[in-house]
Amino acid sequence: MKKIMLSFVAAMCLAGFSSLSFAEDMGKMKDEMKGEMKGEMKGMKGEMGEMKGDMKGMKGEMKGMKDEMKGKHDEMKGDMKGMKDEMKGEMKGAMGK
Repeated sequence: MKKIMLSFVAAMCLAGFSSLSFAEDMGKMKDEMKGEMKGEMKGMKGEMGEMKGDMKGMKGEMKGMKDEMKGKHDEMKGDMKGMKDEMKGEMKGAMGK
């Protein structure tokens, strides 16, 4: 009976130590995963910053193109006004004869 009890106590001690070891290993794995996730998050934040910079650059280009188009529009508007005035003059001259 004593041998069975000693064997049982020894088995329980081994199980207890192995569970403590397992919990310690799990804690280490958890810390490692946290470190990896933080590193990945920093990398993703860097990529997001680059993308925001690219978007700002594209917005600047679009604004430049818009200003350029507006300038061309104003130029064409002036040309059309000149042509309109010229045609009015020709029409008045033709009617006056």
